[in-house]
Amino acid sequence: MHEPVRSTNIRSVGYRQAERVLEIAFLSGGVYRYDNVPADVHGALMASPSKGGFLARFIKGHYSYRLISS
Repeated sequence: MHEPVRSTNIRSVGYRQAERVLEIAFLSGGVYRYDNVPADVHGALMASPSKGGFLARFIKGHYSYRLISS
């Protein structure tokens, strides 16, 4: 289940802890799945005042991902 967030780029964030899967839905319409993301990284993303900045700095380039919906 995705949780809506306040962001200029991100619409909602979903996380499945058992699978360590993070899903990011962007306002532009794309949904990306990031694999092997630890729960503490998801928690830090949700606590960050800048979701897009956190994503760019700590998730993109650190975890494998793929587009699951456009």
